[in-house]
Amino acid sequence: MSKKLFSTLLIGLFVSTNSYAQWQPTGKLSWQIQFAGTLNTNVNAQVYDIDLFDTPQTTIQQLQNQGKKVICYMSAGSSENWRPDFNRFPSSVKGRNLSGWAGEKWLDIRRLDILMPIMSDRMALAKQKGCDAIDADNVDGYSNRTGFKLTYNDQLNYNRALANEAHRLGLAIGLKNDLGQIVDLVNYFDFAINESCIIYNECSLVSPFIAQNKPVFHIEYQSDINTICSVGTSYGFSSMKKNTNLDEWRESCL
Repeated sequence: MSKKLFSTLLIGLFVSTNSYAQWQPTGKLSWQIQFAGTLNTNVNAQVYDIDLFDTPQTTIQQLQNQGKKVICYMSAGSSENWRPDFNRFPSSVKGRNLSGWAGEKWLDIRRLDILMPIMSDRMALAKQKGCDAIDADNVDGYSNRTGFKLTYNDQLNYNRALANEAHRLGLAIGLKNDLGQIVDLVNYFDFAINESCIIYNECSLVSPFIAQNKPVFHIEYQSDINTICSVGTSYGFSSMKKNTNLDEWRESCL
């Protein structure tokens, strides 16, 4: 074998193992998201989005044994006083309360030195439990009243750091909402999770993910199911209707 051919094979192996180590979802996929009540593991869905901390490893394995992919939810932009690692967040990085969510405060995402070790450990837990992907919530603090003067670039830097860390661990990661930064982040994230783009007339903003054949897991809470499915289908989304507490109930378009 020539040195040139051998080098080419090595490069191909390197690209393969580093570019495709994590799950690479494509197209439309039926899915379920459940954070409240006893988890129903028998929903006819290809993908499950469930809580990282509350879901035992045995449940994740059970879902995967059924051929399902598992996305594990964690808040990346807020502290939650019921989480086991809550005491790792110093008061200096905790800002305003999230409106409507008792015990939850926005984080100062400029402090990568403090937050990224915590988020990295959370993702390592996800990897240990066998999760296929991360649902990183509250990654749009720059556009909310957090108590910190966060900029567009502060948020970009933080969200890219999250995506890079997930991929380093071999996990896929979804961009949750953060519609204003999709153009700058679509190449870093493997799918999108969107809530209520029909109600807010924002669905077109998520289209860059569809253009790259990356799934958009879409939830609506208020629109009727016929409208949800009609709009979702027109954009190429994986759409469904859920209760706002994200319990077992769902009406799926797939």
